[in-house]
Amino acid sequence: MDYSQSYYELFGLTEKFDINQNALAARYQEFQKALHPDKYANASERERRISLQQAAHINSAFQTLKDPLARARYLLELHSIGLSDENKTIRDPEFLEQQMELREELAEIRHADDPMGSLIAFMQRLDLAIKSSIEQLRQHFAEVTDESLAQCQTLVYQLQFLYRLQQETEALEEELL
Repeated sequence: MDYSQSYYELFGLTEKFDINQNALAARYQEFQKALHPDKYANASERERRISLQQAAHINSAFQTLKDPLARARYLLELHSIGLSDENKTIRDPEFLEQQMELREELAEIRHADDPMGSLIAFMQRLDLAIKSSIEQLRQHFAEVTDESLAQCQTLVYQLQFLYRLQQETEALEEELL
């Protein structure tokens, strides 16, 4: 296994945001069969260690490529666009205002007349915002210009916020149940 290959090369995929998830999963299954621990039960310690390293590398590649946010981060990295601190402030005042409004709304759900109904409605809107951000990433990555990649960087920061908010929402849902 060539560890210098990109994750896309490893899985035989074209280096783009939009990927065939079925082809990714099928190739992953092939790797899993080839590297299954049973195949190395009678192998030397060194061979078992190498097999484990390869499996870890493949798992990392698979997890990165199957998740839209991780895939976007990886694509930006391949284009030498760094993503510094996840808590980086986005300079988009409209999005910052949206963040504050969403956080306030989530905080108020506990005190709503129908907390679960309010939470479900909030989760649906949040899901739409995530899907919209992913669609925007898809469109901007299709161009691969300096400007479109800068837009992708901003969208990644926004999507990171939306994912964190989604986790907080799921935690509130568990609390309310």
